[in-house]
Amino acid sequence: MSGREALVARARETIGRGSQSFAMASRLFDKETRERAWLLYAWCRRCDDLADGQALGHDMSVVADPVARLDEIRTRTDKALAGVPAGDSSFDALGQVALECSIPRAMIDDHIAGFALDAAGWMPENEGDLLQYCHHVAGVVGQMMALVMGVKPDDADTLARARDLGLAFQLANIARDIGEDAANGRCYLPMSWLAEKHVDPAALGDPANRAALAGLSRRLAELAERYEESARRGTAALPFRSAWAVLAAAGIYGDIARKVKARGEAALDERVFTTRREKLGWLFKSWRQALNRAAYAPAS
Repeated sequence: MSGREALVARARETIGRGSQSFAMASRLFDKETRERAWLLYAWCRRCDDLADGQALGHDMSVVADPVARLDEIRTRTDKALAGVPAGDSSFDALGQVALECSIPRAMIDDHIAGFALDAAGWMPENEGDLLQYCHHVAGVVGQMMALVMGVKPDDADTLARARDLGLAFQLANIARDIGEDAANGRCYLPMSWLAEKHVDPAALGDPANRAALAGLSRRLAELAERYEESARRGTAALPFRSAWAVLAAAGIYGDIARKVKARGEAALDERVFTTRREKLGWLFKSWRQALNRAAYAPAS
């Protein structure tokens, strides 16, 4: 097994254990794109796990050394991009895919900037701050994924739509994880939104705030839906299999936002997820959508 094959095998295992939704959608890509998507995912997942004190996206915990973890992310990333073994296959995976797809260093640094915000204990003051954070941790990942799919670096419109899909995913995550984030000392709800509802950010767990938080969760879910719709308009520029994978991921992950919105306060008590049957349903629906993806093209 070659060095690249070993990296791909480990990355495939990582996505299979880290995200069933993304793993299922990734199978729709052609072989080359699929492997590159796995390589990029492996790096993103590992950085997120280091920053959040979790394992493959599960069991987040408060970390005692956030700055040291950020330094580790930066150091290993630098090594991987320089072609030097980073001592971690997930970082080496980034070096491989960045070389193959000419991913700009600026995009990679843009993603790491999101982890820097978390390490600093940052909280958004307003909706603009929230969206900028979502860009760092997910929007720019969407743009890097677009490059993996063969989108040209100067195709600004398609890259913008790819960014919107990342924003939709992250907004859905935040809407779903308000309680878990609060338990780990994090709050991604804009301070201005909380002030409107007279909610103290230090008291998110107070039962008296449940109705207000459910309302803000719905607001996040509705914002996610708008970005999901915008992202769909970028699939007209993609090859069929890439469009199919993107539309499947959008539908599967979009269901998280839709369920949060529908469940109200109940969504604060139990983590929302999509079932295997629902995921399979989206594979079929997105196939039909991909066949007709020209309908998503923005009006000229």
